[in-house]
Amino acid sequence: METDFGALCYRRFLDGDESGFDEILKQYHDSLIFFINRLVKNYETAEDLAADTFMELLVHKNRYRFKSSFKTYLFSIARHKAIDHIRKESRYHAVSVDAENVRDLADFHSMEQEIIATDEKKRIQKLISTLAEDYATYLHLVYFEELTPDETAKIMKKTKKQMANIAYRAKKALEEALRKEDLRI
Repeated sequence: METDFGALCYRRFLDGDESGFDEILKQYHDSLIFFINRLVKNYETAEDLAADTFMELLVHKNRYRFKSSFKTYLFSIARHKAIDHIRKESRYHAVSVDAENVRDLADFHSMEQEIIATDEKKRIQKLISTLAEDYATYLHLVYFEELTPDETAKIMKKTKKQMANIAYRAKKALEEALRKEDLRI
């Protein structure tokens, strides 16, 4: 069912209207880089993988079946590309901290500030990044990307039961972290 913005734009693109793809880029580009950067921890790599993700949409036009939300499909592609990249990198060398990584971190923080408008949301996002990876990913996708728990489960490749456990534990972990920082949601 084509009710979401991304699916409508992609349908227009498939029907020959190239502005549909431009709207997809405008809508999802920054949040996709932000999501990928959380996984690969390198802003330039996240940009490259986001470009690869959008290229995947151009090259393999018929893979999206309009059965799930477009955003779920797009973020799933991005997650797979990030995981593949991490696997390849881990075969070759350990990640080193150098001046370039520090600049990447600065770029990441400036982009994060653009995406997350209020100071309180920034502090909450910082707290979320300190949680276990599954918890942080779940909270980011549900609260910042506004995906449903079912869409999040598809992206994270988890069963509904696993997601229910992750959701419960992530919320409890965030509540505890917020209590320690004396913040409120």
